[in-house]
Amino acid sequence: MTDHHPRKLRTLAAETAMILGGFLFGTSEFSAMGLLPDVAKANHVTIDVAGASVTSYALGVVVGAPVIAVIAARAPRQLLILILLAIGAFGNILTFFAGNFSMLVVTRFVSGLPHGAYFGIAALIAATMASHGERAQAVARVMMGLSLANLLGSPFATFVGEHTTWRGPYLLMAALAVIAALGCHLTIPKMPTAEGSGPLRELGALARPQVWLTVGIGSIGLAGLFAVYTYLVPTLVTVTGIAEGNAPLFLVVIGFGMFVGNFLGGWLADKGVMRALGLLLTLNVAVFALFFFSVHSVLMISVAAFLAGLAALALVAPLQARLMDVAGHAQGLGAMLNGCAINIANALGAALGGAVIAAHFGPASTSLVGVVMGVAALVIFFISLRLEKRRPRDVSLA
Repeated sequence: MTDHHPRKLRTLAAETAMILGGFLFGTSEFSAMGLLPDVAKANHVTIDVAGASVTSYALGVVVGAPVIAVIAARAPRQLLILILLAIGAFGNILTFFAGNFSMLVVTRFVSGLPHGAYFGIAALIAATMASHGERAQAVARVMMGLSLANLLGSPFATFVGEHTTWRGPYLLMAALAVIAALGCHLTIPKMPTAEGSGPLRELGALARPQVWLTVGIGSIGLAGLFAVYTYLVPTLVTVTGIAEGNAPLFLVVIGFGMFVGNFLGGWLADKGVMRALGLLLTLNVAVFALFFFSVHSVLMISVAAFLAGLAALALVAPLQARLMDVAGHAQGLGAMLNGCAINIANALGAALGGAVIAAHFGPASTSLVGVVMGVAALVIFFISLRLEKRRPRDVSLA
């Protein structure tokens, strides 16, 4: 009884440190989209070419998450999270000193390597430290760092970049990584490696078709958000007619939608994971269609931006729950694959958004990418659902 209060405080402190780390990685990813016009101008490239810096970060996450999961399968979690934060700090410092656009693309790839693994390990640590019956809530709190990055971090970094240089925010993020690492070092207790852990056990998750289908739903279903978000500032400036200095306000709007969506997705997932996925994928299609017809109205595009953030990020919690359900004993890789799917979506969305702009369809056409990707994700969802009904013993639909 006497140990309960100090343990609770230590758990809260550890969660706060991990939220800060999540805030760092989320800001590092999403601020690149708000800084895109400045990056393009400073490096003398077009906006669609500059989008490669966003894509390279996402590819770093996609490569880093499964590789780290396998290589570090036996590593103590409290040590691994410090290493991941150190890599994040190093990558942001390299980005600050990048001498040309080609080097920037490389440094963004390095910065992305620890991203997906960090969120997976943080979720597992939070679940281990939580009291019985509070594990899901603990994981949700740690993931809040990503939502706060969209709501506060990305707009602030965009503001700093516009009033100084696009390099400035990356130095701040490197400092934030050091602070988060110090907090994690002081608050996260030593944790024994799970019995039976090893590379082969983690790789076993990749033999499960439902794992691949769930990754596919996330990778394609979330691509619409990144197609729109990556080129949101150019759309607002060139189509809606908003002054470039006011564009960060709309990043706050879409970030607030993501913040609300994070909690909505968790609530819906508790009511039924597959039902939540089906509902939210359908909502995404409708919202991106609305976005396309709202670009000429400041009020309507504000509403559409909020709903786009809400509908897309609400998918994250059900996708995480689904992956944990279908990954079996490979919980480490299963936890990290959600971040992998999100960043496949990032790379895919940024690339497709840049492609439709380069094809002279205009920045507003990025929302149509969201519609098409949402429909494709629904198709994968129904394939997964049909397989589920054929083999009902594999995992519950709850």
